[in-house]
Formats: sequence, C-alpha cells, structure tokens
Amino acid sequence: MTSQPSRTRPLRIVVGATTYPPDVNGAANFGHRLATGLSARGHEVHVICHSTDREERSEVEDGVRVHRVASYETMFHPSIRTIRPWQAGRAEELLAEIQPDIVHVQSHFFICRGLINAARERGIGLVATNHFMPENVFGYLKIPSFLQSAAGRVLWHFLVKHYGKAQLVTAPTPRAVQLLQDNGFHRTALPVSCGIDVDRYRRPAQAYRAEHPDPEVRTALFVGRLDEEKHIDDLLRAISLLETEAETRLEIVGNGSHREALEQLAADLGIADRVHFHGFLSDDELLRAYARADVFCMPSIAELQSLATMEAMSAATPVVLADAMALPHLVRSGENGYLYPPRDVRALAAAIDDVLDDRATIDRMGKASEQLVARHDIAEVLGRFEAIYEHVMNPDGGVELDEIRTELAS
Repeated sequence: MTSQPSRTRPLRIVVGATTYPPDVNGAANFGHRLATGLSARGHEVHVICHSTDREERSEVEDGVRVHRVASYETMFHPSIRTIRPWQAGRAEELLAEIQPDIVHVQSHFFICRGLINAARERGIGLVATNHFMPENVFGYLKIPSFLQSAAGRVLWHFLVKHYGKAQLVTAPTPRAVQLLQDNGFHRTALPVSCGIDVDRYRRPAQAYRAEHPDPEVRTALFVGRLDEEKHIDDLLRAISLLETEAETRLEIVGNGSHREALEQLAADLGIADRVHFHGFLSDDELLRAYARADVFCMPSIAELQSLATMEAMSAATPVVLADAMALPHLVRSGENGYLYPPRDVRALAAAIDDVLDDRATIDRMGKASEQLVARHDIAEVLGRFEAIYEHVMNPDGGVELDEIRTELAS
C-alpha cells in the first residue's frame, strides 16, 4: 500500500471489529486496510477485535497495535466467534487505557457493541460502518425461509438501535445506505467505499499478460466464501451451458460450508475437469489468479459492495455480476461487463459467452474496469474517513458535512 501523508493532524484512532485477519472476509479485509492505511498516514491506530482462540493478547501487527479479546467458538460456523456477556466491559477498560480521539466500529455485535456503549459513555467521537445484511447470516443460523422476513426485521432493529448511537454512519455504496434507510435508520449515513489498493492488483496483471498475450484457454474466476447466499451453483450451471468456441475453465478461490456440495455438482454437470477449487490462496497466488482471469463472475445476491469484484477490476478484468444489491454500482453494461437477472443461469451463461468469445472484447472491457475502479483507490478513501473523523470530533468548527457530501459525490 502506498503511504501518503494525512490530510489532518495525527489522531489516536480505535478501529473496532468482530472479525480481523487472519479471518478472511470482506469486513476483516476492510478493517485491516483501514487500520494499516491510517497508520501509514501518521496516525496512532489501535484495533480491538475478537481473538481467534480463547486467549487475550496485544501485539503490534503491520504497524498497528491489535488488542485481541478472548473469544469462543459458536455452533453456527467456525468463523463466527462470540465473547461472554461480561467481556463487553473489556471495551471500557481498553478505551480508558488508550484514550482515543475517535472510535470507528465495523459491527454492532459482541465487542463492537461494548465499544459503542463505552465510547458514548466517555464522550468519545463514534463512527460506525455497516457491512451487515441479514441474508449473510441466514445460512449460518439455519433460519427457515418462512421465518426469514420476521428474523430480518429483528436483526435490523438491533442494528438501528446500536448504530443510532454513532454521530455518523457510513456504508460502502449508495445502495447500502438506502438499505439502511429502508430498514428504519433515519440519522446521517454517507456512502464511503471500502476502498482498494488498485496498483497492488494492476501491476501483477500487467506483467502476467505481457508474458501471456493471448492464452488459448479462457479463464472465468470467482473469489469469495463458498456459502449459500453466493449462489456459486448458478455459476457452475452457467459454465456447463457455455456456447463459446474458446476452451474455458472456471477457477474458484475460497472455502465455505458448501464446498463439498459444489464439487459434487461440478461432477454431476460433467465439468469437474474444467473447474478448479483452489480453497484459500496466499496473497501472491491470489494476485496470479486475478492476473489469469479473462472474466470475473459474482452471482451473489447479498453484496454491499464486493471487494473481490473491485480487486478483479483493478487487474483490468471484465465482470459479469448479478443485478442485485450494490453490484450494479460496479458495472456499466456493455462497457466493462454485464449485469444479469439474479438466479437466471441462462442469462449468466450468455453474458459470459459475450465476454469470452472475443479477445478484443476482453481487452476493451478490462480497460474500462480499470478506469471505473480508480475512484475507489484506498488513498482517496482514507482521506474521506479522515475528514469524517474531524467532523465528528468538531462538528461546529471542523470539516463541514456538506463538504464531505460534495467530495463523495464528485
């Protein structure tokens, strides 16, 4: 990540997160980018998050002091960890020790709920970013479909209740902000991208394609959790229906509860020899996967932004995305890829065909993806959060909210 000087005075910042690397998911990745990026710009940054075991520890990681609160497994999923109710008080103790200028939480659950309440009690400026949708947890909680509407209302109620304590709330896209408002959140909420280090993905892709200017095999790529709401089964079925004359393979990066079933589906569809399930990849291996891709596909219906899609776009890759939630913000149909009706397997296959059938189309759409994602560069995003922190700490004499809105709209 390119280090840039802060646009504000150095601050002491606490980033609160229930999930943080080594966890692998969008919220964890954003929390890490935010914390390390702010540190690189001269701020003193502390992360307070759940541990990956039952031990508490505090260590410097990537220039950031990370305080891991002891957490415990849940019955729902290996990646979902909780704390004991009385441990929420640990948030008050840590804030008293750190004495931050601002607290920025990434969740309203568990330790983050303790941070929200402790920050308000101590009069510390509080910013909250929402990465949550009920659809993301229904598969884990095994909630029957006929109860999901009622369960969703309950889950939104608790988010609105706790995020209503923040002076300012952000969400990654305008659609994500609208979702908050549609579910009862009526205080100030701004769309601020989660951001991405564009050069980190662009440069390896450029080097790889210079060495492999016209590979005989076309590669479609998916990166993400292999869980229910991602609908990777639709992508497998679409691959089995492709009509392009180009030899095509599908690479799937990530793990999740549906991996075994998806591997079986690929075998049942007769495409197992064309589908490679990588599991988790190292950073270097992931960069190479993006570099190999000729099209990136995201069939999920529950994305508040999709960092994986932005990573692929940074690598100058066309995208084919479900026309659902915030994904349309990343597509100009016919320019850098296509949207298709969610769960419409034949439309998904047709869109992939349209991209992969011609190398000139792949190159043209890839360049358009690279241009579109530039406005999400992490340096710009960090500057926006710095302005938000200054406004929250000094609403009457600092950065005006209208200034922030104007910059976000530009």
